[in-house]
Amino acid sequence: MDIKARVQEQFGKNAEKYVSSPIHAKGKDLEQMAKISNAGANDRLLDIATGGGHTANLFAPLVKEVTALDLTSEILEAAKTFIEGNGYQNVSFIKGDAENLPFPKESFEAVTCRIAPHHFPDLQAFISESYRVLAQGGTLLIIDNTAPEKQEYDEFYNDIEKRRDHSHFRAWKKSEWLKFLEEAGFKIEQMHVFKKTFSFDSWCSRMQMKMEEKEQLIRKMLESPSHLKKYFGVREQSGKIQEFSGEAVLIKAIK
Repeated sequence: MDIKARVQEQFGKNAEKYVSSPIHAKGKDLEQMAKISNAGANDRLLDIATGGGHTANLFAPLVKEVTALDLTSEILEAAKTFIEGNGYQNVSFIKGDAENLPFPKESFEAVTCRIAPHHFPDLQAFISESYRVLAQGGTLLIIDNTAPEKQEYDEFYNDIEKRRDHSHFRAWKKSEWLKFLEEAGFKIEQMHVFKKTFSFDSWCSRMQMKMEEKEQLIRKMLESPSHLKKYFGVREQSGKIQEFSGEAVLIKAIK
């Protein structure tokens, strides 16, 4: 099964959990995204890989129209129920691929994508497509979990994410994000880094992990070198992992 089929399977069966998930539904990153967006009342905004629809919901009252795009039909339905339940009627819902957007060039004044690019097998295609559909001077706002710059830490973080979620492709380093965006023609305007604390049990249950796989992941994390556990804030109690931490980045780039 390729990575996109895994994404559809994983998110399709867990659609409602992504609408209600606290780590997706709220957070300082989402507040900051709105704050720095400079969204205008006449703007057309595209929210790529909308997931539970939280970003599209945030911007619906701020812009003229929002297009919420996702690869998975079930999650689009869940997002539609959530957003329209909040009274917003200016959001359209389109099934589509982040790496091959079904829109003409310069269709939007803003493009957003939050906590999704680590699922994309071709990040540079996503960035290139975002650039293509943005109007000149348009804004790209990205939020995603990032891997540390140090290779050992990068490998550890991506390994535990992949063990927990088989649709995970790669959390990218901050330096990789900046390189790919500038190579595509974007100008980086702002970057903000956020600490993220993951409650281990809810983090696992959102993916409906098999007990055997969860136990293997627990062993992997508990038996890791102490410097790795310290860096990622792994908190354990009675042989169980309570939580650990990572990083997310918010990037504002201009075409």
